[in-house]
Amino acid sequence: MAIEMGPLSVLVSIAASFMLVRYLLNNVNWWLYESKLGAKQYSLPPGDLGWPLIGNMWSFLRAFKSTNPDSFVDSYIARYGKTGIYKALMFGKPSVIVTTPEGCKKVLTDDDKFTPGWPVSTVELMGEKSFVSISYEDHRRLRRLTSASVNGYEALSIYITYIEENVKSSLEKWTNMGEIEFLTEMRKLTFKVIMHIFFGATSANVREGLEKEYTSLNHGIRAMRINIPGFAFHKALKARKNLVAIFQTVVDQRRIERKGRTPVTGKKHKDMMDALMDAVDENGKTLGDDDIIDIMLMYLNAGHESSGHITMWATYYLQKHPEYLQKAKEEQEEILKKRPSTQKGLVLEEVRKMDFLSKVVDETLRLVTFSPMVFREALSDVNINGYLIPKGWIAMTWFRNVHYDNDIYPNPMEFNPYRWNITRKAGEFLPFGAGTRLCLNLRIQIVLSDTYLIQGPRTIAWQGSRKYLLDFAASS
Repeated sequence: MAIEMGPLSVLVSIAASFMLVRYLLNNVNWWLYESKLGAKQYSLPPGDLGWPLIGNMWSFLRAFKSTNPDSFVDSYIARYGKTGIYKALMFGKPSVIVTTPEGCKKVLTDDDKFTPGWPVSTVELMGEKSFVSISYEDHRRLRRLTSASVNGYEALSIYITYIEENVKSSLEKWTNMGEIEFLTEMRKLTFKVIMHIFFGATSANVREGLEKEYTSLNHGIRAMRINIPGFAFHKALKARKNLVAIFQTVVDQRRIERKGRTPVTGKKHKDMMDALMDAVDENGKTLGDDDIIDIMLMYLNAGHESSGHITMWATYYLQKHPEYLQKAKEEQEEILKKRPSTQKGLVLEEVRKMDFLSKVVDETLRLVTFSPMVFREALSDVNINGYLIPKGWIAMTWFRNVHYDNDIYPNPMEFNPYRWNITRKAGEFLPFGAGTRLCLNLRIQIVLSDTYLIQGPRTIAWQGSRKYLLDFAASS
């Protein structure tokens, strides 16, 4: 006997089915990750793991493509309160987002409890031999072998003249170009500087080709791992293959030159490629080609992207606040007044005297927070802020919330270099992370900004889509 269903019964059945499917989807991740913890699950921080596979990635990517990237974490705070720690499913892994200075410091400095936990996509693009994935012992060894050639004021002193000459020539070139897309030109300039530090002399064609590939690579670093044409990760993976091929050619050529003891054309000092090839640890172990290529790929990508963007934003903020621009210029003019008549160009001692300009750079780093997060994997159960980070889960240190905390930085969205008149506590300023894996700061921004201030811009204008146009005046 057939049973007839009226319209109301059909609607009820559809609604019930929809609710059942939604319930199942909302609880798949609980069953996969939380239920296995037993009673420990009740110590997890507030939050949700989203839908299967996707997790919370759609809202994350949507926020960072909007004009308000902080809306992602803001939504957690609005729903669960200001607990400073939240659970989520990010990049296919159960994760805990940490947003307080104390929590970030714990995650970044406790090497016994945490190890690198970067997404698989990042490791594939940066390389298994790069700093993002190697063990603590290997990281310490490689950092000791490589950092001296690129990090700190002493390394900077070797390249000051080259940087100053190229900044001046670029400013003169831009003056005659009328309106320019400032970020594009600044990225070209910083890439040229970084290439010189790492390789010595390179042709403009080689630099342009490499920078194009690096742009594609960078777009895929934190994209979803979808290796299908049209997606950022697929394009980034192709870019990495092209970059590796180019770098292998460079390494092969350098080894031939060194074997024959033929000096590299136009080279006046030992560059980073030489430093990596000469690096020998206490056991007599040297770096292989794979090690060198992955390290160079990582350093080049991080160095030129951060330097170009931060210098662009510092320029923007100084233009927006003419009182700070004037203060910074006065500092530079005072340094020039005290310069001996026999001295030509900038020297390390002068860079050390740029107190206010250094504060401008730090305030820009805080406000922009170029690297918004770092990934670590818990090696054992860890308690932070009274909540559990289970073994195997990813801890994401969310620097933007630290840098925008009104209790630490009053009126945090205001650009104010004078807030750096006081010393910050550990964990309150994290532009390059913290702990033993602190990102090497190539910090050429202060030299770029110094020369820029001496030359002097005329106007700056906003042109949408985060693009900036500058019309530079002739040098006075």
